[in-house]
Amino acid sequence: MAFSVSWNSRVTHKVITVIMMFFAAGAFVTLLEGQEMAKRQKQPAGYSIPLIDISGQKERQVVVDREAGQYLGHVTTVLLEDGKTMICVYPKGHGRGAIVMKRSGDGGLTWSDRLPTPKSWETSLEVPTLFRVIAPGGKKRLIMFSGLYPIRMAFSEDDGATWSELAPIGDFGGIVAMSDIARLKDGRYLAFFHDDGRFFRKDGKLTNVFDVFQCESGDGGLTWSSPRLIAKHPTAHLCEAGCVRSPDGSQLALLFRENSRRHNGFVIFSNDEGRAWSKPAEMAGALTGDRHTLRYGPDGRIVCVFRDMCHASLTKGDFVAWVGRYEDIAQGREGQYRVRLENNTHDADCGYPGLEVLPDGTFVATTYGHWTKGETPYILSVRFKLEEIDAIAARNAPAGKSPPKK
Repeated sequence: MAFSVSWNSRVTHKVITVIMMFFAAGAFVTLLEGQEMAKRQKQPAGYSIPLIDISGQKERQVVVDREAGQYLGHVTTVLLEDGKTMICVYPKGHGRGAIVMKRSGDGGLTWSDRLPTPKSWETSLEVPTLFRVIAPGGKKRLIMFSGLYPIRMAFSEDDGATWSELAPIGDFGGIVAMSDIARLKDGRYLAFFHDDGRFFRKDGKLTNVFDVFQCESGDGGLTWSSPRLIAKHPTAHLCEAGCVRSPDGSQLALLFRENSRRHNGFVIFSNDEGRAWSKPAEMAGALTGDRHTLRYGPDGRIVCVFRDMCHASLTKGDFVAWVGRYEDIAQGREGQYRVRLENNTHDADCGYPGLEVLPDGTFVATTYGHWTKGETPYILSVRFKLEEIDAIAARNAPAGKSPPKK
């Protein structure tokens, strides 16, 4: 299915006013469980916003780790508060495999050798995910999850110098645990994962449907509540939630991979800090992909990086970024740009990225993939600033046309 990239064409989306319930006491506004945030027209399979390709600009790329003959997979990153120390973890294998850790002291320009890790990290069964959390009283921790049954977690209270062993967080399991976490206004954390019945309970049975669950922590990530179902769909397989908060802080959005490949990606919203979520709504084709990771830039625009799985895309299967505003996500719009960050040479086996924003506005997008044809995947990062993308877009604009407003 072909599509064209132009500066003028825009898909018109019908947006209906958010339905809310007002409680008399304090005029508290919340979403009812299962209530839709917005009803939308069927979203197009492709997109019409400009596609900007920086995959050939090798000066933007840094090889984080590479080993001949060894599959190096799904990587996540954390940027510490000094704005330059980054830590990454990834498996020696496709999800399952011993977890590798590296550290950078210069914002991802150079990386250490592989660092010592606890023995239990060799037993990881699934994609590791890494996060910074802050406990009540200000205690900072790094936490790392490893999924399937049971979900396990390790933590560090010295910025990754030493770590605990992996230990279960409860009598439940799941896939890509945790795909993202969100800090709430009261200091608690939400964490999100999905499952299809196989790992949620011991000796679980396949349901052939992916559902999304939420856990909570009130002690800075040391302990987690039992999971609660927050998103399901009659025909879509929802998974790999990526979270972003609205600019005014009032709303959370979760963006999903759609694993049946019959729909675009989906999004749900909460106006009450995750107590209730709207029904899943289909997103624009421009945001259809796997494992969304979102960060705000200095000017308030959002960069979202993911594996491109848009049904009608010239870069399907590649590592891409979407640039737009929160309102684009909330209202089902396409956004401003799509950016091809790197060309994946084998199927759609890449993505699961880390994304950090340095103090000078540089985005560092780190991922795994088949970056060299015929070789095993390795870990690579791509660096860019939004003003650089704007400049490329301006140069690429047809004569007499202006690029979209930021």
